[in-house]
Amino acid sequence: MTYQHLVQRYNVPVPRYTSYPTVPSWKDRVDVQQYKQVFKDRFAFENKANGISLYIHLPFCESLCTYCGCNKKITTNHSVEEDYIAAIIKEWQLYLSLMTETPVIKELHLGGGTPTFFSPENLERLLTEIFEASVIHSEYEFSFEGHPNNTTVAHLETLYKLGFRRLSLGVQDNDPEVQRIINRIQPIENVQRVTEAARAIGYKSVNFDLIYGLPLQTIDSIAKTIDQTIVLRPDRIAFYSYAHVPWTSKGQRLFDEHDLLPPDEKIKLYQKGKDLFLDHGYFDIGMDHFSLPSDDLYKAFLDGSLHRNFMGYTTQHTNILIGLGVSSISSTGQSFGQNAKTIHNYYNHVERGNLPIEKGYLLTAEDVRFGRYILDISCRGKTNILPEDDETIDIYCRIELEKLKNDGLIVLNGREVLVTETGKSFTRNICSAFDLYIQRNKVHSEKRVFSNAI
Repeated sequence: MTYQHLVQRYNVPVPRYTSYPTVPSWKDRVDVQQYKQVFKDRFAFENKANGISLYIHLPFCESLCTYCGCNKKITTNHSVEEDYIAAIIKEWQLYLSLMTETPVIKELHLGGGTPTFFSPENLERLLTEIFEASVIHSEYEFSFEGHPNNTTVAHLETLYKLGFRRLSLGVQDNDPEVQRIINRIQPIENVQRVTEAARAIGYKSVNFDLIYGLPLQTIDSIAKTIDQTIVLRPDRIAFYSYAHVPWTSKGQRLFDEHDLLPPDEKIKLYQKGKDLFLDHGYFDIGMDHFSLPSDDLYKAFLDGSLHRNFMGYTTQHTNILIGLGVSSISSTGQSFGQNAKTIHNYYNHVERGNLPIEKGYLLTAEDVRFGRYILDISCRGKTNILPEDDETIDIYCRIELEKLKNDGLIVLNGREVLVTETGKSFTRNICSAFDLYIQRNKVHSEKRVFSNAI
């Protein structure tokens, strides 16, 4: 079967697998008291052994990027920073009240929205408040997302002083026409300015987020963007497929869908980008991520310690992740909880002294095992099926696995499942073969939830 035939066959809606079960399978009603008890029990077990991770969602943006599917609030009124920071601190204090010992922070990420919408002074105030009640792990990693247009030297210096060493820039595309249609105008000079300033200050890792499949993109335009990217030599590159989900992200209806490439043309953009990255010394980490061999992400890939969570691929592995802020997701290894998705509801919960969790899930032992298969496939390109899952695999997964094997995407060797070189481009599809929520309900569900794989 040709690569183009594979693209056509596997261009179906599948998750990105930053969790298992994925968010659509979670419950809309959560027993928050039960969630709090699970958190307390897991925190007491995990904190000293592994530390915890923090994700802080900072949702404000000054303008709407029409491609974006993130939870965001568009405003040019920067007075909103004060109330939001106060709410984050109150939520943090609610979690502190559930802890029997001082939290050990091993990983922290500021995401959005646009974290650099906030002033350096306000970011310092927020983080100082959190750090004063914590211990910083000796092997910590702090990172933040920055917009090339508004990330200043003051932002970089302030966050560096607080321990941040990794920066992720939302570049997406450098072509002026593509930037115009997605309403994200940012000259390449701004990307260069922030990248060089970060390195001069001492940041050890700079990541660029790029997207293929955006409206008006062509092979030539994506090649130029990637050539410009390679000149700046980011340590990591996330090369995402544009997720067209206008049923959940209304901003995506603001451009003509006829400007989107069909799947067989869209995948050529990915192949062009991948070839250019590999030709210039980057390594394919998996699921649309590339890294220079000098970066810790590649080292983690080699030694098998690569991990994946709601923050994407990471070199850290903690079982406790606390998500602070609107729509943020928390995880204990045994449960998931997602905060209120509107700022109004988020504020109301926190003001009443309640954890703002409105959606969540308590994992079964089966969930944990099958989540491990999916994590292994996405991080290590292989997994081993446990004997206790043989019957379940045979009933729900075997047909899909055999199809993947026959198409040359995986090798089945006894209990081992190994992703082939061709299969790397279809990692999401391979993971979905172990997703019992998809495999059990495939014949019953017609509702669109996920973006297509390609």
